[in-house]
Amino acid sequence: MGVEQAPTAKGKQAARGLKQAAAKDERKTEAETGRPLKKGAARFEERSKSSDGKSAGTKQKS
Repeated sequence: MGVEQAPTAKGKQAARGLKQAAAKDERKTEAETGRPLKKGAARFEERSKSSDGKSAGTKQKS
């Protein structure tokens, strides 16, 4: 849920905090690996392969 879509002030605050924490974690990971993380569909595919070495399409076919 986006910050602007949250129905309550508390929800907006929580969404903002989550977004900041995710950005901080992404910067940390990029610093550790020495390269930027992939974005969008490429990132989805990278994460899918990292779990068991198979692509998302291959997993759906099985």
